[in-house]
Amino acid sequence: MRVFLTGATGFIGSQVARELVGAGHAVLGMTRSDAGAAALVAIGADVHHADLGDLEAMRAGAAQADGVIHTAFDHDFSKYVASCEQDRRVIEALGAELKDSNRPLIITSAVGMGERGKGEPAIEAVLNRDHPVPRIASELAGNDMLDAGVDVRVVRLPQVHDTMKQGLIAPYVELCRSKGSVAYVDEGLNRWSAAPVADVARLFRLALETGQAGERYNAVAEEGVPFRHIAEAVGQGLDRPVQRIIPEQAQDFFGWFAMFAELDMSASSDWTRARLGWAPTGPGLIDDLERMDYQPGRSS
Repeated sequence: MRVFLTGATGFIGSQVARELVGAGHAVLGMTRSDAGAAALVAIGADVHHADLGDLEAMRAGAAQADGVIHTAFDHDFSKYVASCEQDRRVIEALGAELKDSNRPLIITSAVGMGERGKGEPAIEAVLNRDHPVPRIASELAGNDMLDAGVDVRVVRLPQVHDTMKQGLIAPYVELCRSKGSVAYVDEGLNRWSAAPVADVARLFRLALETGQAGERYNAVAEEGVPFRHIAEAVGQGLDRPVQRIIPEQAQDFFGWFAMFAELDMSASSDWTRARLGWAPTGPGLIDDLERMDYQPGRSS
């Protein structure tokens, strides 16, 4: 299959590109830079120069493919709402190109969109349309495209990690470094699900090869790691004190990160594993946090 892959040189997308090429697929990888183009050529992928803001260029990439995997996202969380709205527009543009065909569009979302409340882990069968996190815009756009006749499938991400990056935990590390201490809210019992990046890349491939229109897949290896355990691992790595703060102090300490610091983002992948035969094998989140390099200037 010839696959147009957005974000093909990013943290997750680069792993997806290697996974697809290794499985015999032809990859048309989106990149903005000459360095990114060289990296794609080096693994045997073709190059499509485009930027997330250039919707016509995105459509042109989709027009050349048998299917699309959309992993690109602007991860500047200081403008998270705008980034989520941009993602909505990109999904609509890609969907318009694939409408009324059997070419799948696999989009990326977050596990929290399947939140059930009452402390229960998020599941694939639920779409919480009123979720307060702005990333819900991606799934609502995907649903609109599904209704319009596009084969939309969703991969929902937890904290995706290796020893260099860990989803929202990477900016949390830098925030705590700047503060001189590491904090969690209340008892820190809110849980964050997680998965190693190589396992997540394999799930994207399985969603492409054996998934079905309208299905959602939770890329979850660990159902829920208590945030206090994350804070303690980060504190040890940074060699900074770890402190408990009350909810009223969260905004002052965390700034934009406060919207996430108290969230429970636990999630189950039982259905995904059974449906796609996905079995994650990589290290745990705390293992990677304990093995990473916390020196300033590391990749983030």
